[in-house]
Amino acid sequence: MKRTLEGLRRYQEAQREPPPEPMPVVAEARGAMLRGYGGEGPPVLFIPSLINPPTVLDLGSGNSLLRWLSRNGHRPLLLDWGWPDDRRRGLSVAHHVEEIALPLIRSLDEPPALVGYCLGGTMGIAAAGLTQVRGLATIAAPWRFSGFPDEARAMLARLWDHGRPVAERLGVLPMELLQNAFWSLDPARTVSKFERFAGQQGEDALSFIRLEDWANDGPPIPEAAARELFEDFFAADLPGRGQWRVGGSAVDPAALRCPILNIASTVDRIVPHATATQAGERLDLDLGHVGMVVGGRAPERLWEPLSAWLSRLGPSC
Repeated sequence: MKRTLEGLRRYQEAQREPPPEPMPVVAEARGAMLRGYGGEGPPVLFIPSLINPPTVLDLGSGNSLLRWLSRNGHRPLLLDWGWPDDRRRGLSVAHHVEEIALPLIRSLDEPPALVGYCLGGTMGIAAAGLTQVRGLATIAAPWRFSGFPDEARAMLARLWDHGRPVAERLGVLPMELLQNAFWSLDPARTVSKFERFAGQQGEDALSFIRLEDWANDGPPIPEAAARELFEDFFAADLPGRGQWRVGGSAVDPAALRCPILNIASTVDRIVPHATATQAGERLDLDLGHVGMVVGGRAPERLWEPLSAWLSRLGPSC
């Protein structure tokens, strides 16, 4: 415990590096922005989760999937959801697809490949069924929400019972309530990571600070999106049961006509392996939910296979 508290103190008092400058905005919809990362070739549009900032895909100059792809023959773009002001506050998860993701996809000069991370992958599945894309890759994306452990779903139901009155009054669900849920999924890890950090130095310590700052940051979630997430996804599993409707139709990953790369983790505590869709080509990794994107083995295990798959894609379908 002494070592854990020392790690927590070091984290709180650590000097921070300035974050990378946000990349230029190339399109906007309802306050959300599409940021371009340069590069060449057909566009590759990344859809992040509504939970936590999108910067996990661009964590630093030396640890950025997006900047790496732009140097290796691709033209990545990032959907930055922005802050849920009046333009977004009434949007459900489905409405984020219909009124933000789809207009931004269609604003591009040619159909993109979509890459969705976490809940962004769930949303990417819906978007790929409603417009032309060259392909769809999902990374640690939940689809069969009944695959979450029963105790986790019960805990999330209790969190929503307590948080719903706050969300209804504010119009948003504060990030602090969601963080309590994530910590509760694996409390022992929350303690042990600060215990390890107490002894870290150099680049390892800087990487921990960057990642922990990202995990503890982010805008609140619009109340309508939070309601759909807790009630229709976690409680009722509408996506896994084929009953989630977006754009007037039920979403079915197996019915998508485009190539699909389904990247899932066998050791993920946040989005368990059992929640992944069965559609498409599967790439299973023994890396954690965040480590598979920004960890030391991420370039070899995820970045390079994703780049190779994107390079094989043909015209839109």
